[in-house]
Amino acid sequence: MKVEQTKSKTEVRSMSDQNYTTAFLVDQTPKEAFDAINNVRGWWSEEIEGRTDQLGEFKYHYQDVHRCTMKITELVPGKKVAWHVVDNYFNFVKDKSEWKDTDIVFEIAKKGDKTEVRFTHVGLIPAYECYSVCSDAWGTYIKGSLRNLITKGKGQPNQNEQIANKHGIENPEKTPSYTTAFLIDHTPEEAFAAINNVRGWWSGEIEGNTDKLGSQFTYRYPGAHYSKQEITELIPGKRVVWHVLEAQLDFVEHKSEWTGTKIVFEISEKDGITEVRFTHVGLVPAYECYSECSSAWGMLINGNLRTLITTGKNQPNLFATKA
Repeated sequence: MKVEQTKSKTEVRSMSDQNYTTAFLVDQTPKEAFDAINNVRGWWSEEIEGRTDQLGEFKYHYQDVHRCTMKITELVPGKKVAWHVVDNYFNFVKDKSEWKDTDIVFEIAKKGDKTEVRFTHVGLIPAYECYSVCSDAWGTYIKGSLRNLITKGKGQPNQNEQIANKHGIENPEKTPSYTTAFLIDHTPEEAFAAINNVRGWWSGEIEGNTDKLGSQFTYRYPGAHYSKQEITELIPGKRVVWHVLEAQLDFVEHKSEWTGTKIVFEISEKDGITEVRFTHVGLVPAYECYSECSSAWGMLINGNLRTLITTGKNQPNLFATKA
């Protein structure tokens, strides 16, 4: 199966007349165009991890709709930038890896007193299921956002939501995500400390630091669930946010359903009472795992976490207790 897929993607790379391409002219210099292209956060998305202006890899993600890993393979100042798509995931097409092993190429050339920027996504061809959405998106980002970044110094990154809505792609943050809340007599600071003591309420195998901004930790319950979280927000006494980087749910067909979702704890206090509100942004009723996951979260949050805050005692393994 892998051999056939590799062959197919190698073959489409030779179909130069079918690859998606677009171009535009600007008054700015090739150097200015080159610098803008490499400022990927300035025209494509701010949701990027890694350096985009030197040889190496960076990662892009948009919720659970699209994520990919790009390897910058060429940087010729004022002339050319090339990326190789090392890995890719779409949630809206059958072959979720369609971009994988394709190449994204920016060519810069003087045309009289103008500079031409030519963009080609080598391997993105009409036969691909994602072609309509992807070609529309590239057109928006290249001829709109990138061009404006070069000519005006300001692009329009993060236009994914409008593009997704235009093509009828589900946006998890616009659909009802699982949420629950409880009230306690303890302080917001006590709630915040307990939330970050993840081993004290989310029982299973946890590796990594769970109370430092930017840290990543993994959760594993053998035979059922694996996930990797990055702590993206830590506001003492107020808010904790994790971004789910990877997930493997062994009890559903689409095992990566959590990937790209966010887990949010919001803490507020009024008249001496503290509210802890939990939301798994992206865990929506349409997901196959919703019933089991929402049930588990309900017991973990309203049971284990609440008890940890109010008693200070770590809780037993929820899943072992259920079994």
